[in-house]
Amino acid sequence: MMARIRQHMAKEDKGFTLIELLVVMIIIGILAAIAIPVFLNQRKKAEDSAAKADVSTIGKEIATHYVDSTSTPSIALAASGWTLDGQRIGDASANVTLKANVAAGAKSTNWCVSVVNNSGDKTTATSGGVSYSAKDGMQIGSDAKC
Repeated sequence: MMARIRQHMAKEDKGFTLIELLVVMIIIGILAAIAIPVFLNQRKKAEDSAAKADVSTIGKEIATHYVDSTSTPSIALAASGWTLDGQRIGDASANVTLKANVAAGAKSTNWCVSVVNNSGDKTTATSGGVSYSAKDGMQIGSDAKC
């Protein structure tokens, strides 16, 4: 009796056919073809957001600096992050670099600072970066003028 059950189970246990495996592989390939470009685009958007966050932090710190002082601040990228006149003001995002510092002799009404992230989307990477100024606030891409 047991031998007969084993024989019957052996006949029924076949596995997947080649066609079934190919269909599954094609479906996975289509999903990957859709997902990979979307993922890469999201990564560039995240790089742009990092540049915007950094310039916003720097700009707000410069505005605060002018409330307390009339001297022109100096922004730098140190190992520990962004510094304003040697004091740490925040973390620096990966790939974000300072493009334009506060110009010498700038006043509380006409200062501007700009950063760029070359890993980001072309809106900020190749067409001006991101700037923050006393006059215009945050400007992105071709509007970023310092």
